[in-house]
Amino acid sequence: MAKKVTRSDEKKSIFGLEVNGPVFFISSFIIIASIVLTLVFEKKAESAFTNIQNAVANNADWFFILCVNLFLIFLFYLAISPFGKMRIGGQKAKPEFKVLSWFAMLFSAGMGIGLLFFSVGEPIMHFTEPPREAAGTVAAAKEAMNFTFLHWGFHAWGAYALVGLALAYFTYTRGLPLTIRSIFYPFLGDKIYGKIGDTIDIFAVLATLFGLATSLGFGVEQIASGLAYVFNIPSGITTQVILIAGITLVATVSVVLGVDKGVKFLSEWNMRVALILLGLALILGPTIFIFRSFVENTGSYLYNFIEISTWSETFTNTSWQNDSTVFYWGWWIGWSPFVGMFIARISKGRTIREFILGVLLVPSLVTFFWMSAFGSVAIQDAIGGDMNIVNAVNDDIATALFVFFEDYPLSMVINVVAVILIAGFFITSSDSGSLVIDSLTSGGKIDAPKGQRVFWAVTEGTVAAVLLIGGGLQALQTATIVTGLPFAFILLVMCYSLYKGLKEDHLELQEKKEQKEMENYEEIVNEIVKKRNLDKNKEQH
Repeated sequence: MAKKVTRSDEKKSIFGLEVNGPVFFISSFIIIASIVLTLVFEKKAESAFTNIQNAVANNADWFFILCVNLFLIFLFYLAISPFGKMRIGGQKAKPEFKVLSWFAMLFSAGMGIGLLFFSVGEPIMHFTEPPREAAGTVAAAKEAMNFTFLHWGFHAWGAYALVGLALAYFTYTRGLPLTIRSIFYPFLGDKIYGKIGDTIDIFAVLATLFGLATSLGFGVEQIASGLAYVFNIPSGITTQVILIAGITLVATVSVVLGVDKGVKFLSEWNMRVALILLGLALILGPTIFIFRSFVENTGSYLYNFIEISTWSETFTNTSWQNDSTVFYWGWWIGWSPFVGMFIARISKGRTIREFILGVLLVPSLVTFFWMSAFGSVAIQDAIGGDMNIVNAVNDDIATALFVFFEDYPLSMVINVVAVILIAGFFITSSDSGSLVIDSLTSGGKIDAPKGQRVFWAVTEGTVAAVLLIGGGLQALQTATIVTGLPFAFILLVMCYSLYKGLKEDHLELQEKKEQKEMENYEEIVNEIVKKRNLDKNKEQH
């Protein structure tokens, strides 16, 4: 294989911390300054970021749509090409985690919480305000599920898979640091260890932490809404801050325990609880309808895949996509450094084909079934005249899931399970995010000191709590989405860089294979010649 770089193994110690000084301290300073400025100028900041987001959506929507489709094409090409047999970390590398544990961790970190928040809300929103069909019709129902699948399916996981594969390859096969800077090694060489590389990693740290903090804040609002709906517990700021403190505490313990004992354990339990919730919805709800809708929704999505994934409102002169499809493409790409780095961290030993198909297909199919079990049933109720869920989505989308279970048997038990699952997914997002940020700020160390992991876990919770109290979550969420545009360019560079590296290593493997075959051939010939000589000697005697 290609010669490994050893500089990623160097230890840097500053004030007792094993960190990359410029990335750690500059990121910390910018985070503090950004929070202060956001709190002081909350309305102006939100307005400014919203204007930037609208400008990006209006002028670069075509670019986002083109990019996410190119990422998928590139990944499927790698999966079916000869590169697919190559193994991350070398041909003799073994997977660190079992397949089910691997799926559980990447799913929990990737979008577990989003499925709970939007599984009812998004299909209903598209049903009541469809992009092209008449609202409230059967055609609108089908279109609502098509676009829900589009937003949460292959394209979302494509961004994650691309970043995860590139970083896993450069880290475990090439020996580079587990940081975003490593993807530029084919262009910059050892310059990635300088100021340019530091700047890239600082940008990734900010996008990851602000994305996690805002998601933690909004997720806590959903948990608080659930507790208020089920137990009449006040859902104000005090409750939300207490919830953040509790989630941060558990996430910190998980981070200290590490990936194997902490993140893996919680992720597996999340999947168990998720299966329980899904099972309750399936058994106590319209079971046959759910299976039918899953089959029909998936078929419709695949049939219309090319058309809806390239649709850009060219001739309609509307702006539906600005707040939906383009919003999601910016969000997934903006989150790709975080989720991609975590997936890379847990994927050593997988073949490239196994990695791509595993990350793309399995989570997407689970998502499709989940969305059918909740979204399709909610739409069917609305078609039948039950407007409770529609009203809940319009009033407070955070309560939609709990209103959905209102007419189910054992609704109290189901909603308690839902609250526990929401908290569990947020804990795994927080602890996996802390590990990612720690890797970025420590120069790519896979297992940094526990104190540094605790620092970032606590920082995430603190940022979310401060922004909840003072306002500004919406501003930073919008800012995170805006970062999707520059990261889209980075991901395009990543495609070329990954292809170049894989091509070099594949040629080297082929040369070694041919050399080995030649050596084996020579050995066989020598054995034949030796045997013939022995036989000839016997005949002479």
